Amino acid sequence: MLSCKELVAQSSDFLDGQMNLRRRLAVRMHLAMCHNCRRFIKQMRLSQAVLRRLPQGQSAELDALALKLAELRRKRS
Repeated sequence: MLSCKELVAQSSDFLDGQMNLRRRLAVRMHLAMCHNCRRFIKQMRLSQAVLRRLPQGQSAELDALALKLAELRRKRS
């Protein structure tokens, strides 16, 4: 049986459809029995959906903001 730790490690492949049938069945069996992992996969799907809806072309602005935040964080440490 697949452990929770293994499921988390393979969750991206599962969500992206990059698993063979045997592994996919093992993940589905684990999800059928594990409430916490079902919740985790649900949250991952929601995160993917939100990221897909973000506007394109603003990465330079976001990168600049991330750099400023990282600099502020370093100064506070």
